[in-house]
Amino acid sequence: MSLHTVGTLGEEASKLFRVRKTCYKMLAKRGYLVPEEDLELTTEEFSARFGENPSRESLTILAVSREDASDKMFVFFPEEENVGAGPIRIYCERMENEKVKRAIIVVQVNLTSYAKRAIREMSTRSPERFKLEYFRDNELLVDITEHRLVPEHVVLTAQEKKQLLTRYRLKPTQLPKIQVTDPVARYFGLAPKQVVKIIRSSETAGRYVTYRICI
Repeated sequence: MSLHTVGTLGEEASKLFRVRKTCYKMLAKRGYLVPEEDLELTTEEFSARFGENPSRESLTILAVSREDASDKMFVFFPEEENVGAGPIRIYCERMENEKVKRAIIVVQVNLTSYAKRAIREMSTRSPERFKLEYFRDNELLVDITEHRLVPEHVVLTAQEKKQLLTRYRLKPTQLPKIQVTDPVARYFGLAPKQVVKIIRSSETAGRYVTYRICI
């Protein structure tokens, strides 16, 4: 690679750079360990590491939870524009071989109906084995949690949820709801019955805290 081309990214490579960086931020906010150099990676460093026209498969990420070394997550970037069931099965085989239960699949355009069915089957029939999520490239071009109109969200642990309900003598059904399909819920990988703490700025109180339960 000549010196004058280093760091020069085309439109597709530039998009992948932004998408991958958002994935790292999302992993960090979900409680996974992310190297500082990956969070701070520049376009020049991205180009030097992956080339000016990187293959999507080369961008695969494997992250480990800060709290539990056995909790790992893959982020896969399939090459196909419309991903079928075949790649999903290959990813699941790799996850099984490497003892990884969670994965995010980042697709260019969409998943075929067969792929969506495969993900549902893997996630519902074998929840103890796999939890698969998917996002489109366009959904990850920016980090939605950094938008000025999106308040801070903090996912509660099971113990923190129990303490909240006990403190205010609430039943889970009494909490305001957030849909599992909500963009922020998807960003944090919320599962039904999980509770998220939402912190908003307030001119009078400094900050205003609410809670929502995922359904």
